Amino acid sequence: MSTDPTPSSGADTPVPTCYRHPGRETYVRCTRCDRYICPECMRDAAVGHQCVECVAEGNKGVRQARTRLGARSAADATPVVTYSLIGLCVLAYVAELVSTRVVDEFAMFGGQDRFGQLIPGLGVAGGEWYRMITAMFLHQPLSAGGFALTHILFNMWALWALGPALERELGRLRFFTLYMVAGFGGSVLTYLVDPGQVGVGASGAIFGLFAAFFVIGRRMGGDVRPIVFLLVLNLVITFSASSAISWEAHIGGMVTGAVMAVAYAYAPAARRTIVNVAAPAIVLAALIVLVAVKTSQLTSGAA
Repeated sequence: MSTDPTPSSGADTPVPTCYRHPGRETYVRCTRCDRYICPECMRDAAVGHQCVECVAEGNKGVRQARTRLGARSAADATPVVTYSLIGLCVLAYVAELVSTRVVDEFAMFGGQDRFGQLIPGLGVAGGEWYRMITAMFLHQPLSAGGFALTHILFNMWALWALGPALERELGRLRFFTLYMVAGFGGSVLTYLVDPGQVGVGASGAIFGLFAAFFVIGRRMGGDVRPIVFLLVLNLVITFSASSAISWEAHIGGMVTGAVMAVAYAYAPAARRTIVNVAAPAIVLAALIVLVAVKTSQLTSGAA
């Protein structure tokens, strides 16, 4: 810190002022540029204080710490994407409680009735592709009985438990992409196997997070036994429980999430950006092609 002694009184003696706030008197100068700075503009430095501009200029040359998978490292960063996804699911559930039409209009529905007949203009085959995305944020309404409330509670607990760690390691954009593409993969397999099924839930995306947690854990040399146990337990429940559980969504999300995680975790550092962009684009394109082919089969069959 550089300071000037208080000048002797005199009419011709100028009073130094902050270079950013000319109306504020000060006798403290930036140790880097030597300009006068007021308390608001002071930033602690190794020696004395620096001004805001000098601190910003110095930070440009500092490399930001990153995780092993290339995300910007910030141990105390709030998992904004995780909390936002939870919030969207909860808001959608509240909307379901207010109006049953929410499920009717936004649930996953291929476009076939229970007899296998195509319903013109309705469902994914009728052009309502958005259902494959919106269904990811809906859950069984209370009117469905059974495990309706458990459905959303388990999915939100899993998202809260797995999301923050994955979001910190992958970064917000890659984590969001993983979640959405995995959920879409679950909807696609449901559409391919049973286009007459009506389905809701974030389970496809959640199973994608399970798979990603395992893949990334293995890549980083962590203990993956807890996630393996949880994944196996949920697969057992999926195939042993009633038909109310869509195994197609679970398996589709898990496989898609695993593929995405392998690309993220094992991408060479020198080509990480290219792989991070290409992998989800290729997976998404493949899923869209499958949907288009299935739609063509359904509509041509109906004709």
